[in-house]
Amino acid sequence: MQRPLHRLRLAPLAEARGSALEEVRQLLGAEPEPAPALLDCGDRPVTLPELRSIASALEQAGLPLRRVEASEALSLVPAAALGLETALHRAGSSPMEPAEVATEATAGAGLTIHRGTLRAGDHLQVEGTVLVLGDVNPGARVTAGGDVRVWGRLRGVAHAGCQGNGDARIVALQLRPLQLRIAAAVARGPEDLPPVGFCEEALLENGAIAIRPADPQWPQELNG
Repeated sequence: MQRPLHRLRLAPLAEARGSALEEVRQLLGAEPEPAPALLDCGDRPVTLPELRSIASALEQAGLPLRRVEASEALSLVPAAALGLETALHRAGSSPMEPAEVATEATAGAGLTIHRGTLRAGDHLQVEGTVLVLGDVNPGARVTAGGDVRVWGRLRGVAHAGCQGNGDARIVALQLRPLQLRIAAAVARGPEDLPPVGFCEEALLENGAIAIRPADPQWPQELNG
């Protein structure tokens, strides 16, 4: 018989008095009974480093983190990147299953989340911004009206701002594409390895595509 999940619910953002990790440690109590854990973030934004720290603390307490729920789709991105189960819910509603998260994110924030590697012959095309939780292999293509963001290696072809948006950008943990396109501009990817500890981004500067190190975080305009 499968054990029920040990639910840990973070306080709403307006009532938070410390970090998510500090709050989880307080919620654990003295000696929690070992069981898989469910973390309900509510409206609290949790970054990937924070979630890694929380998962480590729960593992040490005998509560391996299995599932993350949240009321904001982007709060589930770090959980999905760690391979955890995810579910999106709204106040007063039941959690939605993982397959529905991408649909809700697209409708609510102009963001489409694709889980899994894109392989040769695949073409992912969206109207807004796309976040790929996986690699984009040679021979695969990603096209978006907004940003193209890859939580993995981009080695195929990426076209951001395909409808003429010159403010769009392409971001990846490793940016080594066969071809980059932003709006009407075209360029090849760099050949040298990225700086340690940084992801990379491509953006338009004076009409040409420039590539530079970037902080591994999501744009603030997508967090509301």
